[in-house]
Amino acid sequence: MTGPLSGVLVIEVGGIGPGPFAGMLLADMGAEVIRVDRPGGIGPLAPLHSILLRGRKSVVLDLKASDGQRALASLSMHADILIEGFRPGVMERLGLGPDDLMTDNPALIYGRMTGWGQTGPLAHIAGHDINYIAAAGALEPIVGGDDAPVPPLNMLGDFGGGGMLLVAGVLAALHHAKATGAGQVVDAAIVDGAATLTAMHHSMKNSGTWTGARGENLFDGGAPYYRVYRTADGGWLAVGAIEPQFYQRLLSRLQLDTELAPENQNDRAQWPATRMRFAQRIAEKTREEWMAIFDRTDACVTVLASAEDVRRHPHLAARGTFVAAGDGVQPAPAPRFSGTPLKLRAPAENVGGDTAEILSRFGIDIGTA
Repeated sequence: MTGPLSGVLVIEVGGIGPGPFAGMLLADMGAEVIRVDRPGGIGPLAPLHSILLRGRKSVVLDLKASDGQRALASLSMHADILIEGFRPGVMERLGLGPDDLMTDNPALIYGRMTGWGQTGPLAHIAGHDINYIAAAGALEPIVGGDDAPVPPLNMLGDFGGGGMLLVAGVLAALHHAKATGAGQVVDAAIVDGAATLTAMHHSMKNSGTWTGARGENLFDGGAPYYRVYRTADGGWLAVGAIEPQFYQRLLSRLQLDTELAPENQNDRAQWPATRMRFAQRIAEKTREEWMAIFDRTDACVTVLASAEDVRRHPHLAARGTFVAAGDGVQPAPAPRFSGTPLKLRAPAENVGGDTAEILSRFGIDIGTA
């Protein structure tokens, strides 16, 4: 097995969204991740998770039954990390909470993935990505064409503020456990993680560089040099020329350097007119024509790639950022390690297909576990 987490055993109590994403990252980095699925798996949601479930084996246990509960408790005795995504209190009612499992394995890292966290007045209330990022102040600044906030798919909450922070938390706790022998509970709440992602936004608010009106600021499309423009053929060009030297190159490549003064880059009174002029100019050429004009220039301009385009992007193709696997395309494991390279591994062939092998390896009899 490759990857820097080779030798680390993770038990993933099957869920959806950010939990499987965290399991994918840990598996990509070389951990052995055993996913404990319920009978029937996650049903109709399975196709949405096909890539998220890569790299692990699948064991089916009925955690509502005593033998399934005993089997999971036995598995957790061998684990370095356990992650689960039930509402607060569910695992405790099953006799599988942190106090139960860490009694026999005091070095266990018990990672808990929820939307609202383990405590607080909303802890037991249902929600989804859009609700958590809305409450955290991460959704309000993202403006749409009708001035309504637009959810950035479910990347900001579920995966950025959720799964990513869960992985960071359990790995930090694992480092501590290796040094001290003491495990701990990691309370990874999407609302907390999404709030963490707003740190720079709050810096801008506190310093007065964010006006408060959506669509009139640096990163929300207000700045003419940091937004997306439509090309002549219906494609899109992403412009991010923040620094003065990059802005000057942008004006030069747009052939607007004699019309627009670079020293007025941050004059907000001129932003609406500049946005309109940029839009007019970029609409005069096709996406391919602009690709050629801005190719390898420090103007911070790129074309927007769709999910169908990404493998054809020359830079991503050179790095192998996306790979063909199974019947489609998926992102390759990241980040990259010089001494312990990562390897793409397929998901379990079927839900529960590894049950007998895993239970036998750990000496667990489903009837007497």
